[in-house]
Amino acid sequence: MGRLFGTDGVRGVANADLTAEMALGLSVAAAHVLAEVGTFEGHRPVAVVGRDPRASGEFLEAAVVAGLASAGVDVLRVGVLPTPAVAHLTGSLDADLGVMLSASHNPMPDNGIKFFARGGHKLADELEDRIETTYRSHASGEPWDRPTGAGVGRVRDYAEGFDNYVAHLVGVLPNRLDGLKVVIDGAHGAASRVSPEAFARAGAEVVTIGAEPDGLNINAGCGSTHLARLQAAVVEHDAALGVAHDGDADRCLAVDSVGREVDGDQILAVLALAMREAGTLRGNTVVGTVMSNLGFKLAMRREGVELVQTAVGDRYVLEEMKEHGYALGGEQSGHVIALDHATTGDGTLTGLLLAARVAATGRTLADLAGVMERLPQVLINVPDVDKSRVSSSADLAAAVAEAERELGETGRVLLRPSGTEPLVRVMVEAADIDQARSVAGRLADAVKSALG
Repeated sequence: MGRLFGTDGVRGVANADLTAEMALGLSVAAAHVLAEVGTFEGHRPVAVVGRDPRASGEFLEAAVVAGLASAGVDVLRVGVLPTPAVAHLTGSLDADLGVMLSASHNPMPDNGIKFFARGGHKLADELEDRIETTYRSHASGEPWDRPTGAGVGRVRDYAEGFDNYVAHLVGVLPNRLDGLKVVIDGAHGAASRVSPEAFARAGAEVVTIGAEPDGLNINAGCGSTHLARLQAAVVEHDAALGVAHDGDADRCLAVDSVGREVDGDQILAVLALAMREAGTLRGNTVVGTVMSNLGFKLAMRREGVELVQTAVGDRYVLEEMKEHGYALGGEQSGHVIALDHATTGDGTLTGLLLAARVAATGRTLADLAGVMERLPQVLINVPDVDKSRVSSSADLAAAVAEAERELGETGRVLLRPSGTEPLVRVMVEAADIDQARSVAGRLADAVKSALG
């Protein structure tokens, strides 16, 4: 039986893999585990619960709220808000627990549950393991110790969460965005209201697309995984830049004024230099992952900024940042963590900080992003394979060694199992795009053959 918790909470097809019963049970288990470790000691516990607009989020939210309240936890239900908003409100309201229902960039039928600890930080692995163990033991029949009478949790809607979060975002900006036209693609997701409102309050002229969620259209042909609509809209409206979120808005990709993509590595490069200039880039260091483009690494070396690389996953970036006190880190996918202002990746904040740099310098986004040259990078997702055997297959190891010999020092290869989906990711970087595609194609075939 595999581990329920992946790198970003529990995910699966809603009502098939992730059921109402599981959502309720995990919530009760989380409440009991946090009580056992002393999180609730001396006070009545409070949880913040939010979701993205997926249709399944409605019944999963009801299950989570019921589970928490049945375990004696008071619930503040904030409704449809981004993941980083739930994290922020968990911290700012001094709540004991945050729960977000979202499958981020995954397609609409999927959903997920992510828990935040006190302060708005992701739960430690050992706590997730304890929650899972507790959940499984009770799912097999062991009865819960349940409060009664006044001991049960109370539930209320917390509509103020929207304004509190937007005010926080605007309040941390180093300068206003007056005179800047920005196109925002909300992916028909959790930031559909928040992001346009925050940019407008900061002074930008806002054009909005992908901001009409109906519960079924989240991430569908829009947002950070489908940039074509945003690229066209930026050119059509003669905007300075475009910002694209994913379904739960914990990530941000951008588009420059002529419609070219600006990815997470480029955004990190721009923000790193801005923060160094402002004296806020602690340790003169930015944290990336092993997926960071080689061009990013070369640019930071040229600019005299240290780059620390971690395993793939924003939780590992965050762990490195917290352990060593770094202020900026993120992933090529657009998860950017500005730790002075957020406890997790925040797509709206990232877009605002990027736009603020454009406004402050008077330079185009293309000019700012030009600090680094992206080397050609090909990523192939190989589905329907046994991702648990990536590191143990001798045939696959031989195929990777051959690819690395062919690329030499001008490129690199990375194979890794997805932490959130049932597939293996094949990444090849090379100075020449045709070579990268050729090598990646061969390796993808090797993965199918060895692990299929």
